[in-house]
Amino acid sequence: MSDAVILPVETISPRAATATARMAANPSVVVGLILVGAVIAIALLAPVLAPHDPYAQDLTRRLVPPIWHEKGVWTNPLGTDNLGRDYLSRILYGARISLLIGFSVMLISGLIGTTLGLLAGYFGGRTDLVISFIITARLAMPVVLVALAVVAMIGGSLPVVILTLGLLKWDRFAVVMRSATQQVRALDYVAAAEAAGASRLRILTGEILPNVFPHLIVVATVEAGSAILLEAALSFLGLGVQPPLPSWGLMIAEAKNMMFFSFWLIAIPGSALALLVLGINLLGDGLRDVFAPDGRA
Repeated sequence: MSDAVILPVETISPRAATATARMAANPSVVVGLILVGAVIAIALLAPVLAPHDPYAQDLTRRLVPPIWHEKGVWTNPLGTDNLGRDYLSRILYGARISLLIGFSVMLISGLIGTTLGLLAGYFGGRTDLVISFIITARLAMPVVLVALAVVAMIGGSLPVVILTLGLLKWDRFAVVMRSATQQVRALDYVAAAEAAGASRLRILTGEILPNVFPHLIVVATVEAGSAILLEAALSFLGLGVQPPLPSWGLMIAEAKNMMFFSFWLIAIPGSALALLVLGINLLGDGLRDVFAPDGRA
């Protein structure tokens, strides 16, 4: 009988287990994950959950109230808008637009800001001076006004809004990553990697980036929520996502002339937008508390 082969059992590192337990015990992380997870689930399941085509118009059913109103009907649980489009279906599909904008802007701005912050913090000297000047110049530009000007000149559309916000909102990533990299740069394991002959790219990606990643997660959540609010503001002003896409900000803009007669047209998308941004901000605040140095065991 041959000897049995004993395979090594993979275990979760104590550090990862401690971070997971701390996140599970943090109310902000739990509530934030529930809210954001619910919106993500709604966005993914929108084709299944939506009772109607979000773009289908029926002028004979304009401004049908929600079911809690005495004239509401179950055919349209959240009522219809001024063009007779089902509001529940548009809310569900609108979650896709908001999440797409939030995560896309987060990725674009995060890539730019993280790269600049890592280079400035690691190399220092003239590289740090040049990148710091670029960051200062960017901070001198008001995001909302520049975004309004760019979108007004180019034209409002979903790709334009994503690119504009992504190219404007990288400064916080750069500032935080620069500071975090400067702290990690002086640690012993970075010096050991340099003494072992590791390339600079290997040190940046393999030694420094994993250790500043918690800071990156916190900034990413903040920027995602900020991008969603900025898109809603641009759409409200008519310079963001264009009809007939069911953007929550655009839905609020389309209903502003009827807010005193059909208040739910603003209250429903406004509440959805507030809950999503609240969930993202709670998640970011909770992760900041979890990964804060003074909160580590």
